[in-house]
Amino acid sequence: MTELISVAQAESLIAEHMPSFGSERVPLHQAAGRILRQPVYAEHDHPPFDRVMMDGIAIHWHENLPRAFTLTGVQLAGMAMQALVATDTCIEVTTGAMLPAGCDCVIPVEQAQRDGDSYRLVDGYQPARGQFIHSRGSDCVVGEQLLDVGTRIGAPEMALLAANGFAQIEVAAMPSIAIVSTGDELVDVGAPLGEGQIRRSNDIAVATALRLHGFERIAIEHVIDDEQATRHTLARLLATHDVLILSGGVSMGQRDYVPSALQALDVRRVFHRIAQKPGKPMWFGIGPQQQCVFALPGNPVSALVCAVRYVRPALLAAMGTTATSVETVCLDASMDTHAMLTSFVPAHVHTDALGLTMAHPVPSRTSGDFSSLPRTHGVLQLAPGLGPLPAGAVAAFYRW
Repeated sequence: MTELISVAQAESLIAEHMPSFGSERVPLHQAAGRILRQPVYAEHDHPPFDRVMMDGIAIHWHENLPRAFTLTGVQLAGMAMQALVATDTCIEVTTGAMLPAGCDCVIPVEQAQRDGDSYRLVDGYQPARGQFIHSRGSDCVVGEQLLDVGTRIGAPEMALLAANGFAQIEVAAMPSIAIVSTGDELVDVGAPLGEGQIRRSNDIAVATALRLHGFERIAIEHVIDDEQATRHTLARLLATHDVLILSGGVSMGQRDYVPSALQALDVRRVFHRIAQKPGKPMWFGIGPQQQCVFALPGNPVSALVCAVRYVRPALLAAMGTTATSVETVCLDASMDTHAMLTSFVPAHVHTDALGLTMAHPVPSRTSGDFSSLPRTHGVLQLAPGLGPLPAGAVAAFYRW
């Protein structure tokens, strides 16, 4: 029997052997949610000119400021720069317009009353030099680095890329992933149930855990518990995918053909079996063309725990993301730990009155009991041999 390795060893071995999936250039509109693979620098100063922040009038501020100003022009957004003709004159301005030359103060429209061709300040209103002006380069200057390699591209990042002229951008290439459920007892979600049968759910759960983090190139397949069929299916998928994620057929049973099939296909085993509960039978290896293969246990809780603890973080790291998959939480109730195995316990998280992230354990009755998982947000990782953990103890937390 294969010796158990620790959770930390499993994580380290996966990281050591994961391949890079490379990068590709995509049009900006296709970059949302992708992982940036180039640094991004400011194309120009932001804003590129002194920018008006309020509708109103622009003036030149000085100590003996008059209460009325003669209107000499208008400065609209997108318009070439106008110029002030004298210190007792003003120019009408709109939000987003260039600040006219000679002006250093914007007075909001509600603080100035128009009277024919002039504006008079509201009684008691005292403007200040520089008010309501977004100064050139105050956000960033040309050449300043705005985004790092490994950044996931969300709405703010898309805005920066667009504003700096990135019509195309280099992002991490998306790996092609095949998720395979094994088992004679499994039928499709829409099929009627025969005696001794259950509907497939592990593949849908694992695929969803990946899709929620941007992985879209996913194929889902099923293979029966047959050695030849298992080998044939895995050979076909290894030839067409970067990543295989298997569910079931990886334990020590007489019809668990996955390890032997992978060995026959020259997939090198990196490890098999982790000292954890649930998910002990997990298998990981590397194919002859650097395909990575994760073989997860068939029990639903075990499969999903291994997917969010090992598979998803490994794929994100291989694509260069700088984000971490783990959070730190405090237990809001005491929790037993296992003497020898790392425990993974589903939990519901909430924020307490002090703003701390608290986790309430919701243990599954068995590794096949996934009916309570929708009431949880993820899974706690509890080290072995600590005895009962009291409320307030700190633990690592991985979201579904």
